[in-house]
Amino acid sequence: MKVVYGAHALDTLAERAIERAWVERTLLSPESVEPDPIHPDRMRAFRALPERDGRVLRVVYVPIPGGARVVTMFLDRGRRRKA
Repeated sequence: MKVVYGAHALDTLAERAIERAWVERTLLSPESVEPDPIHPDRMRAFRALPERDGRVLRVVYVPIPGGARVVTMFLDRGRRRKA
């Protein structure tokens, strides 16, 4: 899968101490995926990160041929890992 990062996404990686490997793992093997309710062209992928005490990473992306263009990502405070 081809993963493309825009300028905002690259800044966000550094600001939030999120590793590219976590983003790419979330995109390749998400625990859940849902459409973004505000931006119909975007999707949200979610995955719990053992490296961050099981907190859930949300990756917002636009599907592109053969991959994804990452818009932003963050540890989602409102989402908890399922027991």
